[in-house]
Amino acid sequence: MTTTTYTARPIMPRALKELRTTDDAGRRTDGFTDAEGGSPLRCCLRHSEPGERLALVSYAPLRRWASETGATPGAYDEQGPVFIHADACAGPAGGTLPFTGSHRTLRRYSAEGRILGGRLVGEPGEFQQALLEAFDDPAVALVHVRAVEYGCFLYEVRRG
Repeated sequence: MTTTTYTARPIMPRALKELRTTDDAGRRTDGFTDAEGGSPLRCCLRHSEPGERLALVSYAPLRRWASETGATPGAYDEQGPVFIHADACAGPAGGTLPFTGSHRTLRRYSAEGRILGGRLVGEPGEFQQALLEAFDDPAVALVHVRAVEYGCFLYEVRRG
């Protein structure tokens, strides 16, 4: 039996640096102090702690990926809200798949940036199998993990 481990990819440092000034909707980024904690941070892939400085920015994950690969996602290019640290952070601490304690959608994309399908994942133990099934399709280049309740982008997983 072959076991494949998939790695969650946070928003990359170069993009974070840009987002901390101007978000992908062209708005100036303003930070705030998180009074309650619990916000899913896309820079370090953990939940925020009370008192941390955060920014809520508009992020276009497929557009950023397409700029690296030359893909043309067309109408699939979307942007949405994500929380990041307002200042640079150390990034993810571990190699586990984060934010798996709730229902999630795994959205599959082709190398051209087109949606190939998706899957609702209801239990944390289903994530590895869902990713294995997604990448069993040779047309799948990357997978976005998204929150079900708001559709927000959480992180991406790439082939290889």
